[in-house]
Amino acid sequence: MIKYKLICEDCKNSFDSWFLSSKEYEKLKRLKHLNCHKCSSINIKKTLMSPNIFGSEKDKKLISFRKKIREYQKFIKNNFDDVGKNFAFEARSMHYNKKESKGIYGKATPEEISELKEEGIETELFPWIENSDN
Repeated sequence: MIKYKLICEDCKNSFDSWFLSSKEYEKLKRLKHLNCHKCSSINIKKTLMSPNIFGSEKDKKLISFRKKIREYQKFIKNNFDDVGKNFAFEARSMHYNKKESKGIYGKATPEEISELKEEGIETELFPWIENSDN
């Protein structure tokens, strides 16, 4: 995927758009499928766009934060049972049946989490990063 900053030559509106590739952009341009969302003109051009370079202090902190979350995720996966979308049911079952087991993790809606807390069942929210190259 590639992101271009585009400008309408008629109304000077500037906007970003994603394309599968630079060839895909050229094809859509040639077929007159690119248009300004403000004035509907097809007189659209690419403008200069600065590359997204990691290196700022903010970027370094984000990378460090993601690394720490992945370390915690690895610990959770190795030490707790994944119950998926059945988290609320399994948490109640453990709480009310006094089941001894290693901890669980999974997915629950905000409403389910609120209900569990109202019932006195302790839960913790944890940010989860899905496996990807990003």
